[in-house]
Amino acid sequence: MKKTGLLASMLAALCISTAPSAQSQELYWATSGFFGPFNIQGLIPTYPKAKDITIPVSMWILKHPKGVVVFDTGNNVAISDGADNCKKYWAAGSCDFLKPTQKRSDVIDQQLAKLGIKADDVKVVVTSHSHLDHTGNIALFPKAVHVFQKKELYQGYWPEKFQGRATNGTFVLNDLVSARDYDFYELDGDYDLFGDGSVKILSTPGHTIGHQSMKVKLKSGQTVIMSQDAIWMQENLDGYPAGLNFSIQAYTDSLNKLKRMRDLEGAKLFMAHDGDQFSKNGNKWHN
Repeated sequence: MKKTGLLASMLAALCISTAPSAQSQELYWATSGFFGPFNIQGLIPTYPKAKDITIPVSMWILKHPKGVVVFDTGNNVAISDGADNCKKYWAAGSCDFLKPTQKRSDVIDQQLAKLGIKADDVKVVVTSHSHLDHTGNIALFPKAVHVFQKKELYQGYWPEKFQGRATNGTFVLNDLVSARDYDFYELDGDYDLFGDGSVKILSTPGHTIGHQSMKVKLKSGQTVIMSQDAIWMQENLDGYPAGLNFSIQAYTDSLNKLKRMRDLEGAKLFMAHDGDQFSKNGNKWHN
């Protein structure tokens, strides 16, 4: 019995020592500039009163023992440094409503450089969905594996008509075309990125047909859920649905899925466009 107990203890210790992924992850919350100020009702039509908001354009950098992961690449570098540049790449209406204030230093490659990471050192780029403020700079990562839901790639190339088919509208075709021959890993549902439970991609459709969120376990043991546009901001959690949804039913199901994970797992839920959350938790490491 004593030998059996000793052997069990040794095996347990070995399992702990050979599972660094859940113990070594560090997550950095960056923003590709800001949108606003603009009336919140432009994004959430059901919100009962007008108020101006300024929101971040969230991007995430994850240091994992198996490689660096970037989750979303923000606004295309071409819109940096002013409205004139914006209107050369995006539709004028997008520039006028969103009022992006992105400096060149806000772009994902410069955010990585600030942390001592080269763009070519990024192993995986996960894109939540193919809207202009999330897939803008995938072309900056020719050596990475790019992870999308397969149906979201189709959506990006040929959106539903009610979501607009202008080549530089909400879906900017050139963001995808410029990376067309890269290495894409096309998913159909949830996926354990490194096979060890430390980074999970979560299918959260509704905002778009193939939207995906991400859940990571940090070295402290804390679980963090990055909703991206499955939940834009606190007002959505308060019961006011986001606009611009592919399916309001799927959106509601995905929102509830992430809330359940938050509550049952004691996770932190970080939302892509919540200004108050970013002011407290953005531009810093979480570990």
